[in-house]
This record gives sequence, structure tokens and C-alpha cells, in this order.
Amino acid sequence: MNEMLTTVIRFFQDGGPFMYPILAVLAIGLAITLERWLHLSVAKTKNRRMIAKLMPLVAKGEVASASKLAQSSSATVSRILLQGMEHYKSGRRRDDFEAAMDESIMEAIPRLEKRTHYLAMFANIATLLGLLGTIIGLIKAFTAVAQVDPSMKAEILSTSISVAMNTTAFGLIVAIPLLFFYTVLQTKTTEIVDSLEMTVVKFVNHLSRVKEPAQ
Repeated sequence: MNEMLTTVIRFFQDGGPFMYPILAVLAIGLAITLERWLHLSVAKTKNRRMIAKLMPLVAKGEVASASKLAQSSSATVSRILLQGMEHYKSGRRRDDFEAAMDESIMEAIPRLEKRTHYLAMFANIATLLGLLGTIIGLIKAFTAVAQVDPSMKAEILSTSISVAMNTTAFGLIVAIPLLFFYTVLQTKTTEIVDSLEMTVVKFVNHLSRVKEPAQ
């Protein structure tokens, strides 16, 4: 364990100053990933629980009770369905309250996708920082080689190139997980949005079977 830790520390130190901004990118990316994962998980759980409570009430035509329940909840689906119920109770046509809920979904999507797109950007930044560190390292290596004894050039050059490649390796080590986390969060967000859209369809169908409110 100690030997592995020593190897990692040596690898990091040999990479030069560009290893530190890449490490900062990794830290920020992991913080965003954790925050977004927790947010989306909580949102998904709240939506599922609220759907299980609201839909039976709507199916039985108890729109007032469903509306009161939705008002007491902070779930995304509650705000969306509440828009539909308010338009329904005011005697609007099906197209009107369906459009109102679609608009609410469009407003909710940016909140669900918030900060997730930064992960793809940070993955690119980590890769580019790694390449930049390698290029600068190679420039320094060739400059140093030009000033030493010819018999030592090959050894110094190979050592310098090996060290310079550390930043590219570290950049890729950071970029690959960040891209993976980005894909996972995007998939999770898409599942939540699809669930909201399906709930709206079921909600509208339930209300269509309920007697139209008095005009």
C-alpha cells in the first residue's frame, strides 16, 4: 500500500506544475457529480412518491384533494400537475391544461440539467491541460538536451519525455471518469423527464374521463 502511494506521489510530482490545475478540475468535477447525483436521486424519489399519491385521487375525480396535496409538496411533478389542475378547475379545454403542464416541464428541465454540462467541459479542459503540460515539458527537455554532452543526450531525452507524458496521462485519467459521470447524469435526467412526460399523459387521460367542471 505504501509502495503504491509512493508511486502515485512520485508520478504526480514528476508531472510538473500542470498536474495541479488538472487535480483542481478533478475535484470540482467530482463535487458537481456528487451534488447532481444526490439532487436527481432525491427528485426522482419525491416524484415517484407524489405520483403514487396524486394519480389515484385524480383517477377518482377528486381534483380538489389532489390539488391541495400538490400544493403541500416540493416535488417537481407536483408543480407540473398543479398547473394542469388549476387550468382544469377554471374550465379550460384539454389542450389548454395540457399545454400548461408541458410548459412547466420545459421550465423544470433546466433545473434538472443544471451544472451537469460542466462535466463534459471539464473533461475537455483536463485533456487539453495534460497536452499543454506535455508540450511545455518537451520544449524544456529539448532545450536542456541541447546544452549537455552528446553521449548523455539520449538518456536525458528519454527521461524528460517520460516525465512530460505524465501530464497527458493524468489528464486522460481525469477526463475519462468525468465523461462517464456526465453520461450517467444525463441518462438519469432523461429518465426523470420521461417519467414527468408520461405522468402528464396519464394525468390528462384521467381528467378526460372525469366529468367536465361547470363553465
